Amino acid sequence: MAASSPPHVVIFPFMAQGHTLPLLDISKALSFRGLKVTIITTPLNAPFIHSKVSDHISSISVSVIPFPIVPDLPQGCENTANLPSVSLDILASFITATKNMKQHFEALLKEMVETGSRPICVISDFFLYWTLDTCRSFNIPRVVSHGMGVLPMLILKHNSDPCKTSSEFDVIELPSLTLPFTLNGSDLPVCDPDDPFTRVILEVEEADKNSWGVIVNSFQELEGEYVTALEGLYYKEARAWCVGSVLLYDYIQEQSRASDGKSQSCGPYIEWLDKQEGTSVVIYVSFGTQARLSNEQMDEIAYGLEMAGQRFIWVVGSSGMWVPDEGWMRRVEGRGLVVRDWVDQRSILAHPKVGGFVSHCGWNSVLESLSMGVPLLAWPIEAEQPLNAKFVAMGLKAGLMVSEERVKTIDRHVICDGVKELMESEKGKSARERARELGTMAWNAVKKGGSSDEKLDELINRLIDIKRD
Repeated sequence: MAASSPPHVVIFPFMAQGHTLPLLDISKALSFRGLKVTIITTPLNAPFIHSKVSDHISSISVSVIPFPIVPDLPQGCENTANLPSVSLDILASFITATKNMKQHFEALLKEMVETGSRPICVISDFFLYWTLDTCRSFNIPRVVSHGMGVLPMLILKHNSDPCKTSSEFDVIELPSLTLPFTLNGSDLPVCDPDDPFTRVILEVEEADKNSWGVIVNSFQELEGEYVTALEGLYYKEARAWCVGSVLLYDYIQEQSRASDGKSQSCGPYIEWLDKQEGTSVVIYVSFGTQARLSNEQMDEIAYGLEMAGQRFIWVVGSSGMWVPDEGWMRRVEGRGLVVRDWVDQRSILAHPKVGGFVSHCGWNSVLESLSMGVPLLAWPIEAEQPLNAKFVAMGLKAGLMVSEERVKTIDRHVICDGVKELMESEKGKSARERARELGTMAWNAVKKGGSSDEKLDELINRLIDIKRD
């Protein structure tokens, strides 16, 4: 291999949109720095990934390996969005099935090494825990990606007995860790020591702790005070590298290419936003690709939005079987837009007409919203989302909680009051100002000389030095 050949990084995302997108952003950030990137995925996930990196074909390639056929999963199910249910047992089967990709992964790395394109590291999703053994066999550092922020990751790892039974109202104290909010039993994922998902997570956690390092989609100014504590939970002096908000690397490149500095994204929902008068006047509602709300809850959201009287864009998403009544559609016509297709969420949040985001508080959505200076009305549903929601509302003060009670169905009046408070009240105004401050910090972090820009350079240089040794 010629001495001038660029450093090579392999990126292996878990087959879920929320896990894949930030790693695609990291792929682009590495390619902007002149690195060669290979993304590993499966046949049915490849078209989506190709569509996201098609402008970088000279530096980013996609290698496809087969997804295994296993009895517990429907044939052709290669992404968590296509799982027949949201049960943890099914998710455990899906994660376990990926282990059957190990032989193909090893063959790919072997070919890279033999052809003189040895990677300086493999950036692997934490659910693909089995990649650690393969990386070790080739003496290639494994850098793990969680898709979570530093603080929620720290809390989940610090909670040394996750399966300890506790009431949802119990206050949980974590030794030597000061939190910016009260941690209750209801904020942590439900855990059963006998279920398949818990057994998988124990394997995942062991591989995670033994990885060379962890790459985090966050930035020093947002969560820097928790980084040292997180690193202390890893073995062999592993480092946590905060290189986010990773979506902004691409935005900066777009702005340098476009004379007007505007996003090139378009669609019916952007055209609708363009027609609205004023700024920060539309509230955006979306619960991500995985959440599946009941028809009863969808009705409550619909009537809550109507009662609030605000202009809104509501992405129905995976709750696509829900159909609103015709009377409601007539009453909100002109001030509300219901979207059933996939949307470019980032372009919506970047639009100056959007002034709030009703969100499940997945970490990607939190960072996308804050990076664009948009406050959140936090409505956590599962996983670490309650931690993200409390961090945003109580720690960062860049949003409000739709409700502090974890109930099966949130009433329309509660939804109405939350939307109006975010969009009209002094509390909402304060949250919006704080979100804009954090947005400025996020952009500065990824600019030349910013904290995330320097951390990414530091990570690359450290890996190159290891390869030389």
